[in-house]
Amino acid sequence: MNDWSKSLERLKTVAFQAGKLTETEWEAFAACWHPVEYKRKTILTAAGEIERYLYFVVEGVQRAYYVGDGKRDATLIFSYTGSMSGIIDSFQLQKPSLYYLETLTASRLLRLSFPDFDRLLSTYPALERWGRIGTAAAMSGLMERYIELMTFSAEEKFRVLLTRSPHVLQLIPHKYLASYLGLDPTTFSKLLASVKL
Repeated sequence: MNDWSKSLERLKTVAFQAGKLTETEWEAFAACWHPVEYKRKTILTAAGEIERYLYFVVEGVQRAYYVGDGKRDATLIFSYTGSMSGIIDSFQLQKPSLYYLETLTASRLLRLSFPDFDRLLSTYPALERWGRIGTAAAMSGLMERYIELMTFSAEEKFRVLLTRSPHVLQLIPHKYLASYLGLDPTTFSKLLASVKL
């Protein structure tokens, strides 16, 4: 099995979590995904651009972030091997993004264009369901994160991150993890040294 086939099998496993597809549905879906590779620190989508692709991460780490008036950026979300990626609201609504999407490491991705996505969802009800469930799952995760950011202490946010995703300490530079948690890098370093799980 070549790398392309292995990548599609990984995508299939993720896609089928939202419900089983028939062989015809899966073949139509799989045919629309195309492999791409990017170097580290590549901007895939810039603020003001319309997201043209939905990505499946074969290998690598990406982050979506917002740049405020003071040019300070705030990391919103990470994507890494085995997850979906992209600026989902810009992609689905075809409106300019408020955020940036960049690769933090060299990345190998599968990507699906918006015209293919739109056509697939219009043609196959099971894929429309996949899109709806995927969007609802992403929204649920964002709402949980919003609660954490608004109500948890710095230590609680740190503990939740390490309990949910302990591998991120090795994958993602700590300055981005601090930004993701809404902490300054000094506080993050202190928590890293003092909090034991």
